[in-house]
Amino acid sequence: MISANNITLRVGKKALFEDVNIKFTEGNCYGLIGANGAGKSTFLKILSGQLEPTKGDVVITPGQRLSFLQQDHFKYDAYPVLDTVIMGNARLYQIMKEKEAIYAKEDFTDEDGIRASELEGEFAEMNGWEAESEAATLLNGLGVDTEYHYSQMADLNGSLKVKVLLAQALFGNPDILLLDEPTNHLDLPAIEWLEEFLINFDNTVIVVSHDRYFLNKVCTQTADIDYGKIQLYAGNYDFWFESSQLLIKQMKEANKKKEEKIKELQEFISRFSANASKSKQATSRKRALEKIQLDDMRPSSRKYPYIDFRPNREIGNEVLMVENLSKTIDGVKILDNISFTLGRNDKVAFVGANELAITTFFKILTGEMEPDSGNYKWGITTSQAYFPKDNTQEFDNDLTITDWLTQYSEIKDATYVRGFLGRMLFPGEDGVKRVRVLSGGEKVRCLLSKMMISGANILLLDEPTNHLDMESITALNNGLIKFPGVILFTSHDHQFVETTANRIMEILPNGTLIDKITTYDEYLASDEMAKKRQVFTVNEADASDN
Repeated sequence: MISANNITLRVGKKALFEDVNIKFTEGNCYGLIGANGAGKSTFLKILSGQLEPTKGDVVITPGQRLSFLQQDHFKYDAYPVLDTVIMGNARLYQIMKEKEAIYAKEDFTDEDGIRASELEGEFAEMNGWEAESEAATLLNGLGVDTEYHYSQMADLNGSLKVKVLLAQALFGNPDILLLDEPTNHLDLPAIEWLEEFLINFDNTVIVVSHDRYFLNKVCTQTADIDYGKIQLYAGNYDFWFESSQLLIKQMKEANKKKEEKIKELQEFISRFSANASKSKQATSRKRALEKIQLDDMRPSSRKYPYIDFRPNREIGNEVLMVENLSKTIDGVKILDNISFTLGRNDKVAFVGANELAITTFFKILTGEMEPDSGNYKWGITTSQAYFPKDNTQEFDNDLTITDWLTQYSEIKDATYVRGFLGRMLFPGEDGVKRVRVLSGGEKVRCLLSKMMISGANILLLDEPTNHLDMESITALNNGLIKFPGVILFTSHDHQFVETTANRIMEILPNGTLIDKITTYDEYLASDEMAKKRQVFTVNEADASDN
């Protein structure tokens, strides 16, 4: 068990947390939620001991081991992958290294023998002989192939490093596990493996995530941070949302009844306070009036942007035709004779691990890149708006937010443009901020404003949920669901894909396309898709053997 007792954290004059008291018990997975800036990551740092609170303390059951997901992807660059995972249990790794040093001595003494014996005993008690096997199992489960297990961390790409650090946090069955955005940069198979791991994990888990589907799948409790307090709810994210909305509704209804009673009492007192025969009754009602207190209806600190894509023109029957489109990058064919036709009601999710192929395909459709062969044709009634995965060039200038968005608007009126910015949580004073200094989430909201102001009837979005908080993801999700045009998009957010798409396309590692008119969950459960992947895997294995 881990508990926070009277935790207060002040940053300057601002109190991020104020007298927080909460217990996290064994056998539960807690989803820690709250608006951006509410202090979710900060609270995890306090629990893990990385950050000292201004007041209060954190208590962990004696003898229990706490593990947390490291955020510094370069911290272990000097170490091999397997060593990095085993470092998740610092004491076990220390024993391993001390044993190695003793056995490497040329002048092995009796004292060394006694010390080695002590270490061997402790090593066996900690199941040390299974350490490498356990580390390898975690890595394989997360999709880090065996060929990388003895590599240096410095030689791995970013996504593999993330998986190794996650394996480190999970290693050795920690009693308390703290995970800050563990699904970031994970592919679908790794996320599914992590979900199953946490569902079957018997100890205490506290996790921060913007992935609603993930929180619903793994969490048994929800801890909501709002205005420096943490309120605990039984159940997953959806249960929290329904419960919190119901609580607000009940408080509003209770306040309404109290307000009606207050008005009734005030009218009686006003009418009869001067009447001698009614004075006792008026006095009694004054006492009753003094006892009525309205529930505190302080609004949540959460802010939802208003995302509404309105096409300037209705789309025709001819939308997009792609014929035999191919592309090779660095000697690898990532698109191989891709062909399909879009209909006017299609909302297509591009899924799978071949992210480079998806991004390249989007760049070809928007004219940023040329195919090696094949062609595509947009319908004459179509207009496109594009959300790129890499937005660096978009904001590499010194324009203010208002000037930046104005350049994409047909109407050059500042008031009109600021209306779009206001919907996206940029109040009037924010309009003069330079786009170069915006945060990742702010840049995403700017790009979505650009897409809204364009009036396009086709939207292409390459990972639009990256950098967004839960509220913005929900708003974008709802905006795309009601959008009357055509959408081509990709996202790692399961619920976002499932509720938006009516057609699924997957570009396989060999560059070929699977195209199904279906929902995401139906696609994942499809036997036909599993067989196609299996055939591809077998063919690839045969090819590599030859």
